[in-house]
Amino acid sequence: MTRARFERLVDEALQELPEVFRRRLQNVLIVIQDVPDPQIARELGHDLLGLYQGTPLTERSVFHEPLEPDIIYIYQKNIEALSDSEEEIRRQVRITVMHEIGHYFGLDEAQLEALEDDT
Repeated sequence: MTRARFERLVDEALQELPEVFRRRLQNVLIVIQDVPDPQIARELGHDLLGLYQGTPLTERSVFHEPLEPDIIYIYQKNIEALSDSEEEIRRQVRITVMHEIGHYFGLDEAQLEALEDDT
């Protein structure tokens, strides 16, 4: 799949978020990479689909004003390797984007798994 097509799928997943979540997403950069950087892959696994780097909203105080944006990485080649069709890629992109945005909002893994079960 071309990077441009994959980017459109990520954008579609963001647009599918409920309005209440989209409005609260602030200062978050979405970065698409083929695979995780080598150090991240060693620490978290070579088959990582996405990664949130930042301070979750639930851990911020009124005095917390980040100087740099939080970053959500989406790993295209890893998602493609897991998928047998474009529809599966679309579904996995949606799940991965929602999962990483869930981390931004401070959801833990159990809460995120419950959300994924609903999709």
